[in-house]
Formats: sequence, structure tokens, C-alpha cells
Amino acid sequence: MTAPLADQPSRYDVERIRADFPILSRRLADDLPLVYLDSANTSQKPTAVLAALDDHYRLHNANVGRAVHQLGEAATAAYESARAKVADFIGATGVGEVVFTKNATESLNLVANVLAWADGDLRVGAGDEVVITEMEHHSNIVPWQLLTQRTGARLRWFGLTDEGRLDLSGIDDLITENTKVVSVAWVSNMLGTVNPVHELVRRAKQVGALVVIDASQAVPQLPVDVSALGADFVAFTGHKMLGPTGIGVLWGRQQLLEQLPPFLGGGSMIETVQMAGSTWAAPPAKYEAGTPPIAEAIGLGAAADYLSGLGMDAVAAHEHAITAYTLEGLTSISGVTVLGPSTAVDRGGAVTFVVDGVHPHDVSQVLDSYGVAVRAGHHCAKPAHHRFGVQSSTRSSGYLYTTKSEIDALVDGIHRVRKYFKVA
Repeated sequence: MTAPLADQPSRYDVERIRADFPILSRRLADDLPLVYLDSANTSQKPTAVLAALDDHYRLHNANVGRAVHQLGEAATAAYESARAKVADFIGATGVGEVVFTKNATESLNLVANVLAWADGDLRVGAGDEVVITEMEHHSNIVPWQLLTQRTGARLRWFGLTDEGRLDLSGIDDLITENTKVVSVAWVSNMLGTVNPVHELVRRAKQVGALVVIDASQAVPQLPVDVSALGADFVAFTGHKMLGPTGIGVLWGRQQLLEQLPPFLGGGSMIETVQMAGSTWAAPPAKYEAGTPPIAEAIGLGAAADYLSGLGMDAVAAHEHAITAYTLEGLTSISGVTVLGPSTAVDRGGAVTFVVDGVHPHDVSQVLDSYGVAVRAGHHCAKPAHHRFGVQSSTRSSGYLYTTKSEIDALVDGIHRVRKYFKVA
């Protein structure tokens, strides 16, 4: 059995880490080794997370917050312990700031909806403006489109430079006294761009705007301190940071969570219910109606422990090195165009590219025939693709367990793609 990562030497040993991920030793068709380069889509899970899920369902399965028997108390304690682990992992000032959702999409929709329903100065209405960017994942575009359409507010956005970075030249025209919300991805899931979120937060706060950060790609690969960030809400998802699917997180400032109305109504989120009306529990319970993702939260807590044991500075350094190696390999191939920053400076692990004359789905299928798993499509980022004049692309995304030999397999596979389709 693999020793816990926290008990291992501090030196980053990728082969030692890979031993903690059973799926990475899997053989595919024709006895090919799995080369998994789709971690921006979903990460693989270490034995510590798998064991936490198994242990809960085998020995501690019960509902939380509503049973006084021993199993219920144990499940509740494990669920709330997971919340504390996540709070500590992201630098929250208290567990009440951490709301469990089903994914980052739900977290972002929660914020957009409650701002439409809010009272007083927090309410988004006609005459207000919401500012996003052209590189957002659809989950940070569509909720704001719906909000502005329903309230009469105006949606505006930052464009992109040819390098795939935010065009900040018009920031003073975009973020104004009319701006009510600025919502931006910390790290682009398509372009890999690491955005200057601290500067955007500073500028937004100058005009009194709320700031929402989609940190789905940031929390898995960068050290994150939400208290120092200065934003009002931060959304991320568990399955990209070694945790299970079906679990997301919304971090929010305690005062705002207390002031804003609930998102969903039902059990657990109430203080009292009468036929004439109801009152709400304090956050985070206020935003966790019904039976929550109990086992998934416990698994996410185990993932946070694993990442903390490894050290997020070490994860970020490895991600940077693998990204630089990937960029070097891809840009060396004739007829391959990388979308987004061409160097690893202020860049995350997602590297998206186009092979001239070959559809991205064909690229992906041929690579898969050699055991290399990448993603092909629009990556839920159609506006960004439109900005660069392509319908879709292929994306390679390494993570803390990715090796240089796997990137070599990707590069070799693309050469095979070009040969197979007789691309000059």
C-alpha cells in the first residue's frame, strides 16, 4: 500500500506520486499504457480519496444534520470536518464561508440568481452592468446572460489579445460606476491564461462592484488564499482537484452570505417553517437545501489533505514545468498552432492547439488509438474559439502526475496524425 504523501520526502517525485493513482497503471486496447492528458476536464483520483469514499459507504453511511444515532453523528462530523479541510485549504477565515454545491456551475448560478433576488444595494437591476470576459467557460457566461436578460441589466465583457490574454486597454470604459458585478476566470480552461485577478479585484473595488472568481482551474494547480484575494465569491469544483464528481464549492464573504437570500428551498436550510412563512438557517446551511453530497464532500476533504501534503507550491512548479515542456514540443511541429500564450509565463496547464488540415475530433481519435487521452471540441468556450476563428480544437492538459515521457508520447502521436492524414 502506498504511504501517505504527507509522510514522504518533500522532494517532488512524480513517479512516487503516480503510484498513488491506480488508474494510471491501466493498460488500454493493444496493451498500450494510458497516457492521460485530460486533467483540465477531470482529474484522476488517488487511493486516499478512493479509500475515504469506500470507508464512508462501508462503515459510516447515514444522513447528516438530522439524526442523533451514532452513524448520523459520525457522518455529520466527517461532513463538517471536510468543510473545515476545504476552508483551510483555500485560506477561508471560517467554515461558514464554505458552501458545498454539486459543481462550480451550480455555485456560479447560485450567485447570479440570488443577486437578482436580493434586497437593497445588492440587487442587480436595470441600469446596472455585469462585466465578464470573452475567455470564460460557458458556466461563467450563461448565468450572467440570464441574469441581465431577466433584470434589464447590461452584460459587457473584456476582449482578448492575439496572444490569448485579456485586453485591458479599455478597462476604464468597462469597469465604471455602473458596474455591479465583475466575474472572471482565474485560469482559462481553454487558453491556459492566468488572469491578473488581483488587479481586476482592485479595479472593481474602486467602483464598489462585487467580484466573482471562477477558480475551477486555479484551485487544483495554484496556491490559493481567498482571504488575501479580495474577491467576494470564489467558485470551484472537486473533480478537477483529485476529488469526486458531484461536489463543488462556493466560497463567499460571511456578511454577503448572511445578507443574500437562499437559492433553493427545502430541508436543512431553514430555521423554522410555518404555513405563513419560513426563516432561514445561518450560512452555510442556508444554501445547502436537502440531502447534500455527503460522501463526495468527505472525498473532497481527502483530496484537500492529499494536495496539502504535497504542497501547492510544488504542484504549481511541476505544472509550470510540464506546461513549458508541452509548449516546446507542440510548437516544434510544423502545421500545429497553439491557441493562447506561447510561453509558460502566467499560464496554466491547459494547452489547446489546432493541427492544420485535420479536424480536432480526428486528432483525438488517432491519439486515442495510441493510448493518449486528450479532449477535442469547443471545451465549453465557444466565444473564445470564435475569437480565434476556429470552431473547435484539441486540448492537452497535464497535472501533478504528468511526466515528460507522456508529453513525448503526445508529440509523437501528433506526428503520426499528420502522417496518417498526409498533411504536408
